[in-house]
Amino acid sequence: MSAPTLALPLVYTASRYQYRRRRAREVQIGSVAVGGNQPIRVQSMTTTRTQDLDATVAQTVRLVDVGCEIVRITAPTVTDAKAIGEIRRRLRARGIQVPLVADIHFSPAAALEAAEHVEKVRINPGNFADQKLFRVREYENHEYRAELERIEERFTPLVRKCKQLGVAMRIGSNHGSLSDRILNRFGDTPRGMVESALEFVRIAARNDYHDIVLSMKASNAKVMIQAYRLLVARMDEEGLEPYPLHLGVTEAGLGEDGRIKSAVGIGALLDDGLGDTVRVSLTEEPEAEIPVAQRLVAPYDAGLPAARTDLCGPVERIDPYDYARRPSRAVSLGPIEVGTSQPVAVLEPPEAAGRKGPLDLTGLVTLTPPPPWWDAVRAYRARAAEMALAGDMRPLHLAIGVPSTDEEEVLLRTASALGSLLCDGLGDSVGLAAPLDNETRERLLFGVLQGSGARITRTEYVSCPSCGRTLFDLQATTERIRSKTSHLQGVKIAIMGCVVNGPGEMADADFGYVGGSPGHVNLYVGKDLVERTVPEAEADERLAALIRQRGRWAEPPEGA
Repeated sequence: MSAPTLALPLVYTASRYQYRRRRAREVQIGSVAVGGNQPIRVQSMTTTRTQDLDATVAQTVRLVDVGCEIVRITAPTVTDAKAIGEIRRRLRARGIQVPLVADIHFSPAAALEAAEHVEKVRINPGNFADQKLFRVREYENHEYRAELERIEERFTPLVRKCKQLGVAMRIGSNHGSLSDRILNRFGDTPRGMVESALEFVRIAARNDYHDIVLSMKASNAKVMIQAYRLLVARMDEEGLEPYPLHLGVTEAGLGEDGRIKSAVGIGALLDDGLGDTVRVSLTEEPEAEIPVAQRLVAPYDAGLPAARTDLCGPVERIDPYDYARRPSRAVSLGPIEVGTSQPVAVLEPPEAAGRKGPLDLTGLVTLTPPPPWWDAVRAYRARAAEMALAGDMRPLHLAIGVPSTDEEEVLLRTASALGSLLCDGLGDSVGLAAPLDNETRERLLFGVLQGSGARITRTEYVSCPSCGRTLFDLQATTERIRSKTSHLQGVKIAIMGCVVNGPGEMADADFGYVGGSPGHVNLYVGKDLVERTVPEAEADERLAALIRQRGRWAEPPEGA
């Protein structure tokens, strides 16, 4: 039986032309409250083995020292869940009251044990009571109802225990770990992510348990943005409590690319007024995530005071839950063409193009002067809606201004504003007015196109931020593979530390390198496992050989 169709239009925000933060239910997580009028909380996750108590305590202390407000620790087994209890005892003995979250996959028994020791339990509805075997099966309605009854039987004991103990819960859907049941009914889609979580939310509501935070994480920023929006709309449609949202882009990567992709997804939703707690997932030490998250949320914690409140426009002709690029006719700009038939272009500002002569943008529509980043999203939405109403098919040039001399600030705001518009299908070319040299500006703009999925011009890496389940050194491995493959154009490589989210989260990657067991790696082509238990010392070369076999390899330029 196929999935029922959605009754559109659904609404996730009062206005896409004015900034207003969504008012969520307030949920207490130990000493920290999330939602309501609280600031947007920043959090991270330890990367040490949970049973290495000294290392996990030390890393938690380092996180708290840089401002982390909630710390998550993996609990793959009951033994790990008990270890978190000792970690908590040691932290409290040092006067550290930071709330701890147990990260649960596959094991209801570990979740029940963890609830005794933490302030919040995170469960993944895709694997809490289900397995992912990539099986194709058509469920009749009575069979699907029977599956839901089975899930309720397994999940209800945890709900009741958390309610009894005053422990909060995060119900977190991951794009890469939807159950076969959900995939077969709703597909590998934002709707599948939303319905997976709502099945568990309804069970909690029937038990009058509401200390819930929800997340819809994906490594694809478009999917992540659409899923969170749809989740809010569906909760409102069903009359459910407005539970707070935990924002994050999974497997964002490292360095500049990881920061750009995180800012595209998280920033777009913050700009929508969505989000009550944030985790930036970087393939770096967890302490590096906190300053990035703090900078991302800072202007929204202040209510985005610089944003205009008088912007308005006609009804938009876009679906905020499903990507489609705005159609436009082609316009020639000397050596390049701009329009829907062409990749999104990076155009230099006039002051940067003097050596070539300024570009003639007469055939394009843009806003002059470039709106500052805090107004750009709403201003361009209004302009695009006006053009649609008038039947104006000219290309739209997204030029924004970021008046800051801080390079990371420019990166985060550019990625947030342009990324939001690009993920909505708006924009045929992009430009940036900021105090950067031309090379840095161009690199940043191409990075934003890559991070938003608007244009892939170099190797893309999907790499997880590591945790206690990781089976190899993710940072070193990612850097090593990157050094050997970064010259490849348009190839997407996933580097995943374990099999919990690996095979699913990297499903749209061309090639995958996944921790299978200690000292061994599984290699994938797309979703297909093609080489199992490859010794780690041989895995890099075997990965390169796979890329060659599939005709995707190119030798690096001489001297590179």
